[in-house]
Amino acid sequence: MSLLKLNGKLSNQQGLLLGVGGFALLFLVWFLITAGEHPLFPSYILPKPGNVLSSFGSLYRDNDIIRNTCLSLGLNLAGYLEAILIAIPLGFLIGLIPLLKGLTQRQVDAIRYVPLTAVTGLFIVWFGTSTAMKVHFLAFGILIYLLPVVMVRVNEVEDVYLKTVYTLGASNWQTVKTVYIPSVLSRLTDDIRVLTAISWTYIIVAEGIGSTGGIGSLIWRAGIRQGRVDKVFAMLIIIMVIGIIQDKIFIYLDRVFFPHKYQDDTDVKLKVGETSTVDLIWNFITSIGVWIIIGIYLLLFIDNLVPVLGSQKILPYLFGDTTFAIHLIMWSVIGFQIYHYFRKRQDTLPAKKSVNG
Repeated sequence: MSLLKLNGKLSNQQGLLLGVGGFALLFLVWFLITAGEHPLFPSYILPKPGNVLSSFGSLYRDNDIIRNTCLSLGLNLAGYLEAILIAIPLGFLIGLIPLLKGLTQRQVDAIRYVPLTAVTGLFIVWFGTSTAMKVHFLAFGILIYLLPVVMVRVNEVEDVYLKTVYTLGASNWQTVKTVYIPSVLSRLTDDIRVLTAISWTYIIVAEGIGSTGGIGSLIWRAGIRQGRVDKVFAMLIIIMVIGIIQDKIFIYLDRVFFPHKYQDDTDVKLKVGETSTVDLIWNFITSIGVWIIIGIYLLLFIDNLVPVLGSQKILPYLFGDTTFAIHLIMWSVIGFQIYHYFRKRQDTLPAKKSVNG
């Protein structure tokens, strides 16, 4: 296939090679425009790649970058969880009930135009400068975008499915359960994945208030105030890497929970024999990686109850007041893995019985 074909698709191998090549090209351009005694851009505007790489060691030694990264990650996840737990049920109610839609539709549309940095003072007045304020601030920043999206997705449910369940005599709850919830959630995962960047956008604002730590606070203290632009770039790279990992996790979860969305691509690959070694390796890594992460979490969870790794409880030390978000996410993952295991085992039992019979 020509790489210049209009709206063409790349194979997995092509996508991987071009992706690596793109990063290499970016790094090369960065190196060239900052090289020499008189670079195109001075170091206070664009630091040299070598200086940025060496600043990671300085961040580790002097600024406790691992703990600050975990604090920001916990804050990000806690704000996102709060926004999702509010936006999804509220969006369903407003989208499905005409009375609520008429009462709140215009207000929901209008609140999207509120500048979040302008309401920071209100959140400080309401919640102080604690971690709770920062979680609520990030949740609000995501909520004002996510809530209208949920309402739109509810209205986009195809009429043919609704007519089918009505013909079969489904009740209102059965219609919501079998049509609205699967249809909306399967589309909403893509929206949630895109909106993930919003919480990282405003985390700098949130963590700049008070002194509870985090990458946002560290950018101000160790980067901008000290004039260490190389450290700022290093921390921005960390945020981007975390964002890419989160994006991949969302895609993986989307494939697990809604495999029908990818059925056409899977069928095409099977027909043309395009299931590559990259696909097999990636599937193996993700399946094994989930259990490795679960194992590490369970060890840290046990250590949190009965100290076995030392006097310092690692999870509260790393994630602070947002440790609850880590517990909620990980126990949800563990619960799903257990459910998936027994569901898969139950599905294989009839097949074994039929073979033995």
